[in-house]
Amino acid sequence: FSYTGSLRPYRVSPRRPVAEGILLPDYAADGDPRAEQAAPARSTPPVVSAAQAEKLRAVCRMGREIVDAAHRVIKPGVTTDEIDRVVHDKHMEPRAYPAPLNYHNFPKSVCTSVNEVVCHAGIPDMRQLEDGDIVNIDVSPIFDGGPRSLGAQRLRRDTRVQTLSSDAPPAHSGRSVSQAIDACKPGFFYRDVGGIITSHINGCGFAVDKTYCGHGVGEYFHCAPNIPHYAGNKAKFVMKVGHCFTIEPMINTGTWKDVHWADGWTAVTKDGKPSAQFEHQLLMHESGAEILTARLPTSPPLWWE
Repeated sequence: FSYTGSLRPYRVSPRRPVAEGILLPDYAADGDPRAEQAAPARSTPPVVSAAQAEKLRAVCRMGREIVDAAHRVIKPGVTTDEIDRVVHDKHMEPRAYPAPLNYHNFPKSVCTSVNEVVCHAGIPDMRQLEDGDIVNIDVSPIFDGGPRSLGAQRLRRDTRVQTLSSDAPPAHSGRSVSQAIDACKPGFFYRDVGGIITSHINGCGFAVDKTYCGHGVGEYFHCAPNIPHYAGNKAKFVMKVGHCFTIEPMINTGTWKDVHWADGWTAVTKDGKPSAQFEHQLLMHESGAEILTARLPTSPPLWWE
């Protein structure tokens, strides 16, 4: 296989067991998310009720706490498999199910995307993290059955990069997300999110990955709307009160293009240069977007702060 950067796959440990009594999604046994694929929400953005919004807030706080726990253990010498263990165990405490686990047969409870890995499920393995690595953590709990709120999905701003400056891709990814969130309001076109992000990112000399996008989230892991992060996209729909969705741009230091490893999951930059990502889950109100996955007073500091 022609690897584009310095990373190589390492040994992956066995799948971790889920505690008895935890509500399982339909794909937990065979990897096939049938309910999600058949849901009307796949084509039409669902509107969240007041009761569902309260559940979303609760599970998003849970997701925030889980990703913060993962952030605290990230340091040189720690494996991404150990991060997966921490994340998995933190799901078991409140009896939540880690949504990535066996979703389309993904083998782990968290996605850990390192350096040139763009997104789309970097598989945790036995490679030890090194000083200077960019580490993206993707946490998605399912709790209480409905909505199956994936609270802190791909909160990749929680990176630990020891040797990069505040002008590195993770910081600019976060700033572009903040600018996009500020523009969100009822009637705003989802397609215009990409223009805001691209304007900031291109001005910094980086590129926005065009393969992957933000999406609706709530009762299902992925649903409408799709939200590309690049300018000139043709995304459908406008924001409405009650829409719940993610904005999660992947920022590359070189080309925007990506390729996949032979495992079918790991997406890496085509030129092997670093990539980083930052994400929030949002709930739309009349006054604008509520950030459901906002950092807590107890959240570990970001390295550029």
